[in-house]
Amino acid sequence: MLRSLQKQVTTMSRNLSAKLDSIQADRYMETSAQLKVIRSQLRDLTSSVVSCQTEVTEVRKDVHMIRHEIDQLQSAKDEMEELRDCVERLEEEQRRRKARSIDQGLTLFLVSAIFSAVLGMFQFGYNTGVINAPQHIIEDFIKNVWRTRYGTTIQSSTLDFVWSVAVSIFAIGGMVGGFSGAYIANRFGRKGGLLLNDLVGIVGAGLMGLSHLSSSFEMLIIGRLVIGYNCGLSTSLVPMYVSEIAPVNLRGGVGIVNQLAVTIGLLLSQVLGLTQLLGTDDGWPLLLGLAVCPSALQLVLLPMCPESPRYLLITKQKEQEARKALRQLRHCNNIEDDVEEMKTEERAQQAEARFTMLQLVKSPALRSPLIIAIVMQLSQQLSGINAVFYYSTDIFVDAHLSAQGASYATMGVGVVMVLMTVVSILLIEREGRRTLHLWGLGGMFFFSVFITISFLVKQMISWVSYLAVICTFGFVVFFAVGPGSIPWMITAELFSQGPRPAAMSIAVLINWLCNFIVGIAFLPMKNLLEDYTFLPFSLLLAIFWGFTFKRVPETKGKTFEEIAALFRQAQSPPPPYGAESGADNGAYQSSSRL
Repeated sequence: MLRSLQKQVTTMSRNLSAKLDSIQADRYMETSAQLKVIRSQLRDLTSSVVSCQTEVTEVRKDVHMIRHEIDQLQSAKDEMEELRDCVERLEEEQRRRKARSIDQGLTLFLVSAIFSAVLGMFQFGYNTGVINAPQHIIEDFIKNVWRTRYGTTIQSSTLDFVWSVAVSIFAIGGMVGGFSGAYIANRFGRKGGLLLNDLVGIVGAGLMGLSHLSSSFEMLIIGRLVIGYNCGLSTSLVPMYVSEIAPVNLRGGVGIVNQLAVTIGLLLSQVLGLTQLLGTDDGWPLLLGLAVCPSALQLVLLPMCPESPRYLLITKQKEQEARKALRQLRHCNNIEDDVEEMKTEERAQQAEARFTMLQLVKSPALRSPLIIAIVMQLSQQLSGINAVFYYSTDIFVDAHLSAQGASYATMGVGVVMVLMTVVSILLIEREGRRTLHLWGLGGMFFFSVFITISFLVKQMISWVSYLAVICTFGFVVFFAVGPGSIPWMITAELFSQGPRPAAMSIAVLINWLCNFIVGIAFLPMKNLLEDYTFLPFSLLLAIFWGFTFKRVPETKGKTFEEIAALFRQAQSPPPPYGAESGADNGAYQSSSRL
């Protein structure tokens, strides 16, 4: 039994050992699995810690970049404050200069220089209108010369051709004169070019005045060509010279004196062309020959006037002569402000040097002011003012005036133009160039529409003919205020010293070309459109008004350099934020990512 118990104990011991071994194996397996899970979690935790450390490093970098950007922004803010203070000081200095120039005002020497120069524009106005009044008398002269020379009567078509050539060749000469303006202005100076031009004017006037004595209508035609060249060159040189010698605050009013001289010359040619004065068979050669007087008078007066100080200082580098000219024009020794302003323009325009017309046309930087200058000239010649002068006598006759009374009323239109040009001199510095031009174009558009309406209904409503008279005078009033005077002046203001002569030549060339085209095309257009003749001009006036409103800047009270800066700012958009440096770009991107 003991053995039996021993066997049972042994068996139980084995079973227990087996059980223990089984339990230990199971626990070992479970523990190993748990350890594997723990190791995996530790690896994940370690990876997370490393990732967190990387993120912390990135955040530290971003914070550093943001601090760098904040420092740069603060630095930029400080610089902007300094620039603002500098601008305020410059504005105060500019106000002081303008106040000083206003105190100076017009001096006797400046007035005499302006008067001497605008005699060239007076010549232009006189020769524009002088050929119209004695038309039939000059045609009789051509008939007589033809009959004496060839023994036959000239055909009407040939007579019309000769007369058309005599009238239109004036504009051709003007185009050539305007085209050569840039070369003459740079080669001989503004004053020197005008003096040489006076010799041309004397020759042209002499040829016209002696044509009757020589029994040669060819001499008349050549004289018209030569005097046309003289007038074309004057329309380029005179506004340039006047704008360069005038103080900033007076430049607008002084610039309109150009147009005032033109209107006075036009009016004087109408008055002298009356049959009671020189509009006769014996008087017309003297009427044409009187064109020698403006050139001869300018040839006497202009040598006593100084050359343009800007031309002397900037183009010829003759500072002492420029200072002497300024002291004469300003009638004082305190000219440092003017000299400094010219030197500022010189420094800003040194890279430009002198421009040829081809270089000016190809220059992207100057394309905008060139387009404005051209459109301003178009707005003068294509405004319809020539049509108003053509129709004015018929309009006054329809209003029951006699033929002689209608002629006097037409001269009244010229008087109104002169008076309103004087008024515009008083308004130009108060209202500005752009504003006056907009007023002029808008008023002309309004009255041109009513002139067309009056043409259409005058047969049905008798009193409408009086409305046409009012509209005619209104049209002329607004022409004198805006398109009559502004284009000549603003073209010289839009450009700095380098491109200014070439720009004036192109503008004058366009003006004379349009003058020629209107002279050739108006009669065929009148025959085609009849009572609707003013309609194309109304459309063009609306287009010119829109262009002026959108594109033409105000130049009142600005120096030449300030005006040039307007176009540079318009063509140079500001750089994008953060484009100053690579570090700034990185900072900007970091802040965006955060």
